[in-house]
Amino acid sequence: MVGIIEVAQHAGVSTATVSRALNGKANVSARAREQVLKSARELGYVASSSAYTLATGKTKNIGVVMPFVDRWFFSSVLEGAVNALVNRGYDVTLYSLSGGKDNRARIFDELVLRKRVDGVLTVGVKISEAELAKLTELEKPIIGVGGPIPGTRTIAIDDEGAGRLATSHLISLGHTKVGMISGSPVTEMDFHQPHLRRTGYQEALLDANLSFDPQWEAQGDFTVGGGYFAAKQLFGNPQNAPTAIFCASDEMGFGAIQAARDLGLRVPQDVSVIGIDGHPLGEFYGLSTVDQSVQQQGAKAANTLVDILESNDPKAQENFESITFWPIDLVVRSSTARRTL
Repeated sequence: MVGIIEVAQHAGVSTATVSRALNGKANVSARAREQVLKSARELGYVASSSAYTLATGKTKNIGVVMPFVDRWFFSSVLEGAVNALVNRGYDVTLYSLSGGKDNRARIFDELVLRKRVDGVLTVGVKISEAELAKLTELEKPIIGVGGPIPGTRTIAIDDEGAGRLATSHLISLGHTKVGMISGSPVTEMDFHQPHLRRTGYQEALLDANLSFDPQWEAQGDFTVGGGYFAAKQLFGNPQNAPTAIFCASDEMGFGAIQAARDLGLRVPQDVSVIGIDGHPLGEFYGLSTVDQSVQQQGAKAANTLVDILESNDPKAQENFESITFWPIDLVVRSSTARRTL
């Protein structure tokens, strides 16, 4: 196996220079770094992770913590993060909290006490004060995706604003009977996205001086099946059914479109439907949506975390509270149209 001695001989530099160049240290000339990297590629040199860890105290491994791995939002954030980390030369250790409180405690003990990771990226998980204290004590930087976390950098969309934008789009098309498929209490999770999106929906109605009818709201579980069942309840009374529905997720929007079609309703001629997410199947269904570029959020979080870890400024690696609001975009497709009498 090729080692740094062979790389040094091939590049015509010292082994110390090879080590500094391969580890991204600043005290190497651009010419020497380029020659070392070229020699390493030509010789097929692969760095030893154990040697790197012994020399630097770093693992080049990021821990990703999320409540689920089998739901579209979380798997999409994960995909974006993993692609970015692989491109930056980092490994990923995935931790799922689906096992409950005991599993969560065990996971954070492994992350902290066994020191397996250099940093932590959380998705839809609100770190507790105790968990944050452990990670901060061992100088583990943290990035969160999904909502604000006290004492931690985070990336999130304005869920309330997204709900308001989606509902306002329906109102702008002349709809006055606007319903919503919101989340159930069990879907609230750590950052209360379903509640915030519902609040945005109600704010848009108030701004337009429209009444809120409890019969025009049903609860779903953020799945296609949940949206299908909820939409059928909304359409159950044809004399007082909404002419437009805002769904708190795209997947529930897909279910609502299918429910309308099964009941003989035309989308969008009889009922308009809009969601939130930017799900890739949105184009297939023709679903209008508020796109939050989920994979890009994961990539941004991962790259920010690596930038922190590779910074020469020790203060940059300290955890502090800040939130970056991720931009959202209204994408209008064929599922929404102007209300016709």
